Amino acid sequence: MNEKELRALVERMVADLMGQAPTPQVKAADYRPMEPGPTGGGGELPDIAQVNLRELYLVPHPHNGPAFLDLKRKTPARLGVGRAGARYKTQTMLRMRCDHAAAQDSVFSHVSEDFIQRGGYVFVQTLCQDKDEYLTRPDKGRRFDEAAQAVIRETLGHKPRVALVVGDGLSSAAIEANAADCMEAIRAGLKSYGIEAGPTLFVKYCRVGASDHIGELTGAEVVCMLVGERPGLVTAESMSAYLTYGAHIGIPESKRTVISNIHRQGTTAVEAGAHIAELIKTMLERKASGIDLR
Repeated sequence: MNEKELRALVERMVADLMGQAPTPQVKAADYRPMEPGPTGGGGELPDIAQVNLRELYLVPHPHNGPAFLDLKRKTPARLGVGRAGARYKTQTMLRMRCDHAAAQDSVFSHVSEDFIQRGGYVFVQTLCQDKDEYLTRPDKGRRFDEAAQAVIRETLGHKPRVALVVGDGLSSAAIEANAADCMEAIRAGLKSYGIEAGPTLFVKYCRVGASDHIGELTGAEVVCMLVGERPGLVTAESMSAYLTYGAHIGIPESKRTVISNIHRQGTTAVEAGAHIAELIKTMLERKASGIDLR
């Protein structure tokens, strides 16, 4: 008796003792999880990620359901999720795991080359060689090697009024969802103010401090960087804009002006772009950013 036959015998004995039929074995070649099973009816499970949490209220027999729903429409917080005994309901737990997986995917994935090409961005990379180094060595995500420095100088020129930068940051999904529309709105706004902006840089493995190195290399008056925010359970597509007047290595963080939560549930990309263009105009006029702009 070989090992396979012995295992089958043991399984039958255990099943007999438990009064159950043995579980049929499924070969790896026959395992197709994406296909409906015999009781699936040929249908598909709904995409739980498409459920609007602001309209999801799972508390049975509420005292004032309409009032609570009105409250939920004002926040993406997970309120009114109900419970099954002492535990979360299955739908609530699955959605939380879904959102957590989306956040992880956004951190560890890369912005596609097609996106960079469609935007006409000029590609440069920081000192980081891969995603692991980017996550564990933030300092390397703020600096460029000599080859990248040459590309930056050639692209932006000497002392431009505005340097426009897109950096992947901690969320590739945020950049692909928002950066193109936001940058288009920024350029349209700057053009209406008579402000010329050169080509846009795309920085791979980018930290916010990379804008300081760019400012020091080019002498740009204002560096405007769009960068993916650290994703959370509300959304994995949130982007921020960091604007710095006179950016240089070692500039205090208080000298930056930040617009955060740029995504479809927060400040939309086009709305943020129009506001950014107005801020850049104000910074050029007042020669200040951050707390100095107040």
